[in-house]
Amino acid sequence: MRKFLVVLDDSRECLNAMRFAAMRAANTGAGVEVLAVIPPEEFNHWIGVSDIMREEARERIHAHFEVFAKWMRDRQGIDPQLVIREGEPVTEIIVQVNDDPHIGVLVLGAGSDNKGPGPLVTQLSRNSGSLPIPVTIVPGNLSKERLEAIT
Repeated sequence: MRKFLVVLDDSRECLNAMRFAAMRAANTGAGVEVLAVIPPEEFNHWIGVSDIMREEARERIHAHFEVFAKWMRDRQGIDPQLVIREGEPVTEIIVQVNDDPHIGVLVLGAGSDNKGPGPLVTQLSRNSGSLPIPVTIVPGNLSKERLEAIT
């Protein structure tokens, strides 16, 4: 089954990317894979402290994921998969896309403030020509109604 890969992070635009991926998946008979990446700089401590911080990061990711997963299951009939990777976000996204042949589209949320679209959109746009799949960039300021209309 073809899957939409969407990145879970703490950005505001993540919400619209999740909504878009779930609605498109529901409308096309696809699945959703949610990727969360834990950056390495979070663990630059002693080994014991690093292990505790890594586990706390995973617990936060699972809690955050469950909010989106419940909405996807209840509203869209989609049961998303969660993948957690550790490393540099752009590198891990590219590795995940290359590792899973079922991923058909990468969905990213773009920031709508004056700071630009965000680091993931900026960096992955530069690499998009080398990706084996299309990248869909969802504006962070689209309304629910507009998202429903275009999906």
